[in-house]
Amino acid sequence: MVRRLLGSVLASVLVLGSLAGAGTDPLRAYARDTWRSLTAMTDPATGLVADNISGDLSVASAYTSPTNIGGSMWSAVVARDLGLITGREATARVARTLNTLSTLKHHEASGMFYNWYDPRTGDVVTVWPEDGSTVTPFLSSVDNGWLAAALRVVEGAMPALRAKAARIRSAMNFGYYYNPAAQTPAGTRGLIRGGFWDTPPPGCSVADEAKGVWFTCNHYDITVTEPRIATYLGIAAGQIPPAAYYSTMRTLPDNCDYSWQEMQPHGFTATHLGVPVYEGSYRYRGITFVPSWGGDMFEALMPDLFVPEAQWGPNSWGRNHPATVAAQIEHGLDDARYAYWGFSPASNPFGGYSAWGVDAMGMDTDGYPSDVQGGKYDAGFGDCRPAGPPAVYGDGVVTPHAAFLALPYARHAALRNLSRIKSNFDAYGPGGFYDAVAVRSKTVAKRYLSLDQSMIMGAIGNVAAHDVLKRAFVTPSFERAVRPLLAAETFNVPARQPLPQLVGVGR
Repeated sequence: MVRRLLGSVLASVLVLGSLAGAGTDPLRAYARDTWRSLTAMTDPATGLVADNISGDLSVASAYTSPTNIGGSMWSAVVARDLGLITGREATARVARTLNTLSTLKHHEASGMFYNWYDPRTGDVVTVWPEDGSTVTPFLSSVDNGWLAAALRVVEGAMPALRAKAARIRSAMNFGYYYNPAAQTPAGTRGLIRGGFWDTPPPGCSVADEAKGVWFTCNHYDITVTEPRIATYLGIAAGQIPPAAYYSTMRTLPDNCDYSWQEMQPHGFTATHLGVPVYEGSYRYRGITFVPSWGGDMFEALMPDLFVPEAQWGPNSWGRNHPATVAAQIEHGLDDARYAYWGFSPASNPFGGYSAWGVDAMGMDTDGYPSDVQGGKYDAGFGDCRPAGPPAVYGDGVVTPHAAFLALPYARHAALRNLSRIKSNFDAYGPGGFYDAVAVRSKTVAKRYLSLDQSMIMGAIGNVAAHDVLKRAFVTPSFERAVRPLLAAETFNVPARQPLPQLVGVGR
């Protein structure tokens, strides 16, 4: 083990040294090219970014979302602070986006925006441009959460646009999504909904006559998922009670009624703000962590781009984020033996979009697979469910944005991984890393998704520009409302568990 770690460190030093010797800062170079893809996706008249664009940056999609729009704005802040564009250009770009955003049709009572707009006109999408199917306009809690997060970044980073961004954000009421009666399998109450429609939708919905909307049947009841950004925002604005942070589940309960989950959790029960919290965790290949639903990097780490979770919650997120990254590395290199790592929802190299992850790291027993074949992990559930046969992994799909999200916790390992992906595959184009790579068949998804590119920009900005997004996002009032919630909790994750995977990877 010692020899392997020494070799890993030496390999990382050699890679970084060669880049430095060439006079190239790899993160700034990656940011420069990634920013090129975002500018190519942005309509010059409306300032709205498309959802995706072809690998040669010539054909952009005819739809966008609140998340995409938000991502383009925080990416402009990063590009400015990295010196890729001037302050004047950054302000002009974001101002154009805000001007259009202020004119978009949205739900007046809640201040929320629809899920799909035409980036060329700003019209709400009612016919899907790719197949002509009917779209019932939907208002997503998590997508509006990312838009609101971006507006907070603009307020904090661009004084000239602060009032314009604040007018839009202050009208957004996340309490609209909050259902105090919603109950988790653990018995806790108070969750946010997936979203709502303001016209009757097909499929399952719950009509609210008083509000004149149809809510989704689902609520978000898992802690390590990306909707927690909406919960943070609602709590900070006084729209959602603070106890809602504790109402979501760290894992499902540990009894046989929930033996369908990925593995049997272990933990203890603590009480916070009167809410009994089962502090469950999973253990995979010697690493203990609190799982996400699908076992992917996006769910675990995207909110950490804006909220300093590891700093504010040293005994909760401060333990879990490094463990999550370590387990992803362990899976890619030593369990599945792909020789690469980083698994998160992204393009499918064989067409379309897929939810990639590490099956063993997610509560969903069907899991988000790390490979095209859907390699199945089944640890069993104590006496309630026997373990399945050992997993067999095939054509692993790595997603570069997942490695970028890991930068704060495994910088050398992430840079080494990204350098090898770039060198060993046709995985890098005019807009930076293509969206996903199937490593055994060497099949590449040669397109760029604005969300994934924006995550890359945000991750680089925080590492190379002194936490630019976090500094802009966090206000004293936000910190007073949210930090104590994170600080009070201790996850069932060891404080000093060995995570050699984070040291630097050359295996």
